[in-house]
Amino acid sequence: MTTTAHRAPDTAIEAAMRRALAIAANGPAPGVNPQVGCVLLDAHGETVAEGWHRGAGTPHAEVDALSKLADASGLTAVVTLEPCNHTGRTGPCAEALIAAGVAHVVYAVADPGVVEGGGAERLRAAGIGVTAGVLADEAEELLRPWLVSARLGRPFVTVKWGATLDGRAAAADGTSQWITGAASRQRVHEQRAAHDAIAVGTGTVLADDPSLTARGEGGELLPAQPIPVVFGERPVPDGALLRQHPAGLIELGHRDIPRALDELFARGIRRLFVEGGPTLASAFIRAGLVDEYLIYLAPLLLGGPKTAIDDLGIATMRDARHLSIHRIDTLGDDLLVIARPAKEQ
Repeated sequence: MTTTAHRAPDTAIEAAMRRALAIAANGPAPGVNPQVGCVLLDAHGETVAEGWHRGAGTPHAEVDALSKLADASGLTAVVTLEPCNHTGRTGPCAEALIAAGVAHVVYAVADPGVVEGGGAERLRAAGIGVTAGVLADEAEELLRPWLVSARLGRPFVTVKWGATLDGRAAAADGTSQWITGAASRQRVHEQRAAHDAIAVGTGTVLADDPSLTARGEGGELLPAQPIPVVFGERPVPDGALLRQHPAGLIELGHRDIPRALDELFARGIRRLFVEGGPTLASAFIRAGLVDEYLIYLAPLLLGGPKTAIDDLGIATMRDARHLSIHRIDTLGDDLLVIARPAKEQ
């Protein structure tokens, strides 16, 4: 790290970035806006204010922090994401920092947006010192779904399934309730609430009539509800539970996955939770459009034909889809394997 006459000490900056990442996580994960935190430091490295983004239409983290001070001149702003440089529902954060007289800005990762990016360049043009890349790996992890969506121009896709240890999603007679335990089922509801939309195929809708709501341990609706998205050409029946979903319903009328992701991105959907059974999950995997796998494993053996994933068109080991295990959680008697596509296959 380089130093300037106005910037807070390096040790204080790193601590402030960790704090900014922690408070950023208070913001909502779903939606078009990223989770961002900001900490303002004086020349001695003391925190004088902090802020975080609470969702679309609310002040961005930098503006939230600045609003708590009468005078921010000469301060160092430590922000998890490069300050934006565009006017949307709120004004550009770069301009707010310039107007406030901040002397130095430190951020973790660059904003990949074509319209939103460029804040660092604007700050430098105004004579403000800028340092990038502080705790970038930690910020990349926090912002991963939003960054993947912004960089690729499509929703971040999570595919979930529950299975026995031998990979079965149902018994031979089709029964599947319940393979996993209560703790796993509750985690699924929490994951639903952390996504903008939840995808199923028409086959699942017709066979199971799912509600696809996100519920608490007492069965109550959680504050955040994913929008159900139905892949397929057949219409959802008039009396289906999805017709009563509190977030509404999106019927695509087709099963073209790349086209669907374009359509959903245009609707503002940035995180898609695929929970539609083996057919839909396998289609996403075959298309190479899965960013994260949530695989719930129960200590059961069923055997039989009802596998959790259908044929992926893989004929030989050299064509296998390679995954990287990110984390394994224990949920009661079950295991949750969180996996991602391996960077190199």
